[in-house]
Amino acid sequence: MKDPAGIIKSVQLTEKATRMMEQENKYFFIVSKSANKPEIARAIESAFKVSVMGVNTTNYPGKMKRERTAKYGRRPSWKRAVVTLKQGDSIDFV
Repeated sequence: MKDPAGIIKSVQLTEKATRMMEQENKYFFIVSKSANKPEIARAIESAFKVSVMGVNTTNYPGKMKRERTAKYGRRPSWKRAVVTLKQGDSIDFV
């Protein structure tokens, strides 16, 4: 099993994520691009001591960004996981 700290990079707290936490008990995490759904579920369960009901993932490609010259740079690609928790479980980030 991979280390949970190596799978979970950060929590994504946006307006949409906050609304989903309150209404649907779903939490957004930025995770390692090589992690699959069972690994993400085990990492969340072991790190936060909650029961995971489902995991949905989305890959976001890095965008091309123009520098001050004619050269182009690239933002990094990343992966987001939307984790649905069992009714009654919650994660406190404060």
